[in-house]
Amino acid sequence: MSAKPLAELIDDCIAPVLAAQGFATRAIVTLWPEIVGERLSQRSRPLKIDWPKRRPGPGEVAEPATMVVRVEGAFALEMQQLGPLVVERVNTHLGWRAVGKLVLKQGPVAPAQPPARPVPVLDAAAAARIDDQVASVADEGLREALARLGRAVAQRTRQDGSCNN
Repeated sequence: MSAKPLAELIDDCIAPVLAAQGFATRAIVTLWPEIVGERLSQRSRPLKIDWPKRRPGPGEVAEPATMVVRVEGAFALEMQQLGPLVVERVNTHLGWRAVGKLVLKQGPVAPAQPPARPVPVLDAAAAARIDDQVASVADEGLREALARLGRAVAQRTRQDGSCNN
């Protein structure tokens, strides 16, 4: 069995959830900052796409879907003004006129990523201990990799407060 990219495994796990919300792929959800820009993406999240209930008949043009977007309260007016631009950008990203309008739902928008915790500085004594522990490794590349790993573990345990080595 060969290794698979993590994205493939995640797609298999979240595809049913996204499909239930009307998203054919995870692209709109995961690429939201690239689609609408960093400023809008910090204050909004795509929730679902409501597709028309009726299928077009032969020769009829399909009706576009409605995208539901959660937006922070005070930011809703700006998103409403930029709605046509957001619809255009989503459709450009998808490559066809999939979305015809936006419906905004006001509410809190969780940050896209948790804020990064500051990494504590490793004191010289701990760094020296790690260098001493890996000094006997003959291969230089392996020795440097083990030293980096040791420093990362020491910083993480120090940051979590679980160990003071």
